[in-house]
Amino acid sequence: MNTTRRAFSAAMLASAVTAAVSAMAIATSNTAAAADKEKCFGVALAGQNDCAAGAGTTCKGTSTINYQGNSWKYVDKGTCMSMDVDGGRKGSLEPLTRDLPA
Repeated sequence: MNTTRRAFSAAMLASAVTAAVSAMAIATSNTAAAADKEKCFGVALAGQNDCAAGAGTTCKGTSTINYQGNSWKYVDKGTCMSMDVDGGRKGSLEPLTRDLPA
């Protein structure tokens, strides 16, 4: 193998290792942050959900209705069920059948 190929292969290996280590660090920090949070359904404003939950959502920011029952947002652990939204409704730890897209 010539010198140029050897240097290129070493650079590719170093890049792959760096990417893997970075991905592990991000996953670890997300897991630690999520430990103090819980998914709360029916409390996110349109376009402010944290990720997919059901029909009408595909991932973060895709809910189309305020307080969409099948979209969730991370909230501080222990606060979801006491969160008030318009109309005297509360957040839920489970998906809701209210306020769903048509």
